[in-house]
Amino acid sequence: MQIWADNPPANTPETIWNSMVYSMKVGGKRLRPVLCLASAELFGVSNGDVMPMALALEMVHTASLIHDDLPAMDDDDLRRGKPTNHVVYGEAMAILAGDALLCHAFEYPMVHLNLPPERIIAAISCFAKALGPYGMCGGQVWDMEGKESPENISALKTGQLIRASVVTGAILAGATVEDQNKIDLYGSALGTAFQIADDILDVIGTEEQMGKSIGKDQSQGKRTFVSVYGLDGARTLLNKYTDLGISHLSGFGDKASFLIALSKYLEHRTM
Repeated sequence: MQIWADNPPANTPETIWNSMVYSMKVGGKRLRPVLCLASAELFGVSNGDVMPMALALEMVHTASLIHDDLPAMDDDDLRRGKPTNHVVYGEAMAILAGDALLCHAFEYPMVHLNLPPERIIAAISCFAKALGPYGMCGGQVWDMEGKESPENISALKTGQLIRASVVTGAILAGATVEDQNKIDLYGSALGTAFQIADDILDVIGTEEQMGKSIGKDQSQGKRTFVSVYGLDGARTLLNKYTDLGISHLSGFGDKASFLIALSKYLEHRTM
């Protein structure tokens, strides 16, 4: 994949490329690209056919983490077990690297996907909606303001990109509208469950396990599932949303076994 190449493309300043690649290469769960690939496979399309979309999802997720760690946002100096981007490259370059990854995330699938144009357009539209004012960016605003419920915050900040990961895979695979709706509901529930698990781990996890600072939510007075419902209440909701997501896959039979197993694994993750 070109974005991980050590040498920048022609006419690209080396510093910004190095900053982009640094955050892309430090690791992570790669959940969003995996969800995109698994969703496409559920509807009979191979990984290679949708890989550019999967990579675009990871670029945007990485860009959001770069910006989320900035002093003006969550002010964190550790991400995925490594110094955050702005600690290594400075705040200005971190902002530009995040912006560049966001832009590259749209260019890359448009250039490299080899599928019917109408599917590509529909997938990119779904992708774009997940990122804007009623998507990830809007969710970040609610997270900073701390006035909305954890459900509303997570539905946008975390849930929209996770939801888009499975829906874009389904769209590119040519799934019916009915099946797209089912996988949409699965992704929405999974996104909430994922955020609940994150909130729990921010309280009971360790820095070594998580690869990032622990206890930040409490120190910043954020409204999380744990702060609102307590640990036991959050665990109950985690199980509820995990089971809800899985229920939307019931019509797909054994073909959905990987997505079901992934949901159960994420419910009990320690990182």
